[in-house]
Amino acid sequence: MSAISVAGRYVNKLAAPLVKRFSRWPSEVGRTGMAAVSYRGRRSGSEFSLVVAVRRTESGATIDVMAPDQKRWWRNFLAERAPIALEMGGERRTGHALAVRDEAGKVRVRVEFD
Repeated sequence: MSAISVAGRYVNKLAAPLVKRFSRWPSEVGRTGMAAVSYRGRRSGSEFSLVVAVRRTESGATIDVMAPDQKRWWRNFLAERAPIALEMGGERRTGHALAVRDEAGKVRVRVEFD
């Protein structure tokens, strides 16, 4: 495991409670905010939580995955839509997410809220 991966785990553990409590859902479509994302691993069945930047859309949110080849979490949403929860400022929103990789290699996870 690389030093960046280890550092990322510690940052997520420290930042997630702060984001859950103090971050606010973007008020306008297209605005970006930070959210704690929770999901269940496709193969392990374990619950995971991490902090990501979220852009609000008409019916949900979009997560642009930075450096997708160095991360694996988004692959849980590749084959089919899977349950996901986003938490910001004490507000938890649930929905289903689907990851899409474009020709340039960029990955977007689209979340549709229930």
